[in-house]
Amino acid sequence: MIRTLMAAVVLLVSSPFIYAQDECTRATLIAAADSYIAAQKAGSLSKMSLADKVKYVQNMSETTKEKGIWNTALQIALHRSIYDVARCKTFSEVIVTQGTQYVIGTRLTVTKDGKITEIDSVVTGKDDWLFNADNYLKYSSAEDWSILPVDNRVTRQDLVDAGHRYFDFVFMDKYIRPPWGTPCARLEGGAYTNPDGNDKDNCQIPAPLGAMPVQSRTFVVDEEMGVVNVYCRFGSETGMPDVHTIRMVNGRYRYIHTLSVNLNDKPIDYSGFDTPDSKPKGKPKSKQ
Repeated sequence: MIRTLMAAVVLLVSSPFIYAQDECTRATLIAAADSYIAAQKAGSLSKMSLADKVKYVQNMSETTKEKGIWNTALQIALHRSIYDVARCKTFSEVIVTQGTQYVIGTRLTVTKDGKITEIDSVVTGKDDWLFNADNYLKYSSAEDWSILPVDNRVTRQDLVDAGHRYFDFVFMDKYIRPPWGTPCARLEGGAYTNPDGNDKDNCQIPAPLGAMPVQSRTFVVDEEMGVVNVYCRFGSETGMPDVHTIRMVNGRYRYIHTLSVNLNDKPIDYSGFDTPDSKPKGKPKSKQ
């Protein structure tokens, strides 16, 4: 009798149905991300299904509902979202080229019944790393971020590991071997490594660029799209807010998008950096 009961418990714990209770549906997350886009276009959070208590974050600092970019109506030229059903989170990349230009990365945290409990936006503009919204639109819109065939996908853990390996190689350890792909392209603020669409180009960086810790890494993962989104800070837990969004095809890097915020309100010192549109190399320091 005891063995029978224990077997039943094991069956229930390992059941996909039980596991699914900890997840959101993709449809729920798509609806939440779509409502955020509608709210950002209107400059009104009333377009969103908000929970009774919502956390508001902008450029990695908690703020109030009234102070965020989401209260400004924006003409969105392009947006793209990914959906993490296991963590009930979304990430949306938003490009604005009319009026004041922005490229925005926004994460939502969503309940299983579709209520939004956190809005977390990283907002880049004219004073930020390599910012050029027109170029960002041009290059991003030409890329393929569609859902991958099953055979071209990798696991959630593979995507998270690929995110870690990118940062650890670029900034810390030349002996790490990230899964570079060919073709591949990096888009940093508006600078692009493969403007001609060369099928033999890759996005490899001659690294390490210098010992700099990349801290506070958190992840949103969409296995169907082969995408991992990483929020982090450069240098310290209070350093430059950064968003990397990495697309992988057949286990190899295909696209890498970067948004980095200059917190110091001072001009960025690009001396020592190779920064033409074709070959962005690394992260700058702000002038002191």
